[in-house]
Amino acid sequence: MIDHETFAWFAAIDWGTEKHQACVVDVRGGIVGERAFSHDGAGLALLCDWILSIAGNATIVAVAVEVPHGPVVDALLDRGLAVYAINPKQLDRLRDRFSVSGAKDDRRDAYVAADGLRTDRHLFRRLQIADPRLIQLREWSRLAEELQQERVRLSNRLYSQLWRYYPQMLGLSDDLAAGWLLDLWTMAPTPVKAMHLRKTSVVQLLKRNRIRRIDAETVLRALRGPAINVADGVVEAATLHIGSLVTRLRIVGRELHDAMRKLDELCACLDEPSPTAAEHGGSGRHDVKILKSMPGIGKIILGILLAEASGPLSRRDYQALRTLSGVAPVTKQSGKSRMVVRRYAAHVRLRDAVYHWARVAIQHDPRSHSRYVALRQRGHSHGRAIRGVADRLLALACTLLQRQTVFDRDFSKGEKLTAVP
Repeated sequence: MIDHETFAWFAAIDWGTEKHQACVVDVRGGIVGERAFSHDGAGLALLCDWILSIAGNATIVAVAVEVPHGPVVDALLDRGLAVYAINPKQLDRLRDRFSVSGAKDDRRDAYVAADGLRTDRHLFRRLQIADPRLIQLREWSRLAEELQQERVRLSNRLYSQLWRYYPQMLGLSDDLAAGWLLDLWTMAPTPVKAMHLRKTSVVQLLKRNRIRRIDAETVLRALRGPAINVADGVVEAATLHIGSLVTRLRIVGRELHDAMRKLDELCACLDEPSPTAAEHGGSGRHDVKILKSMPGIGKIILGILLAEASGPLSRRDYQALRTLSGVAPVTKQSGKSRMVVRRYAAHVRLRDAVYHWARVAIQHDPRSHSRYVALRQRGHSHGRAIRGVADRLLALACTLLQRQTVFDRDFSKGEKLTAVP
């Protein structure tokens, strides 16, 4: 997106934990002010006042930052300043124009960013005030991912402890963090106690947790299998450790359940029209419904797409989406040498989400499956074929969002696209 605004002053902030270094330059690149500000309410307010005292008007000054979020960005946007962000790698290349020796300090970095914004504004990305619902969705989505990772870590530790003295329980379920399995261990934490476990108790436990794929007799037969002979004290030590793991797994499970419920609520909320969605850069009135209709997108993938790629989605920017998600390859060419390699500089959460989106779509969408098979037959690796499918899905998503129509797998048969009512 081309920015046609004209600015007379260019500022930059190299922020830190305790102090933020600011620099302001004029249209000719001359430094008109340098100053450090503390990281507190008074310091950030003074920073904005200082920039405005030099520029005189918020509409003729542009401010460059490295990190596109945080209290500094919020304070600048709240005062009506135009804020631009740049990738730290690009800023590092700009620094070489001023010092080939690699010298670096906060004052130099602030000046490089300010002068780079003056001469190469196309390298910077304009930041907008985010929709408050998107901010909440982004936080809940990241929290759900952290809780899921913590659940996996605790499950792995639980597996190690059960393997020490009680491997009979490992064959009952692939998910050791499942609530019913934790309840079962609480009822029979050792092979000795499993021998005295009543069938009626197991039946009630399975019924309470709605477990139908396994019956009480199978559970008891597995738990009462031949036990491992261990040294004295091993059982007591392992049960002590598992007791702590079970307590933490229950807490993580409840928190994860609440996070998933909140994700559903926020996604449903984003599907409703908002009076401030346009000015906040929201995802649009029908975008959630359209994305939900596409194959391979569940609530987790949907939450990540809306939270981490709301800007490109609202602009229907296919090139930005494929770049941020790592789908677009990198071409290195010099003379007769030409090499196309995978793009590693990508948004990690968005990259993983798009990968799983394509992986699931291959299983449920015939068109995605046929594209994957065709790429594999051409000699491409599994990962390369997945990225090829993801590239098509991103292009399709942008087209559907532009037309405001839901996905229709029978469209190729001549049926018309259905517009979102």
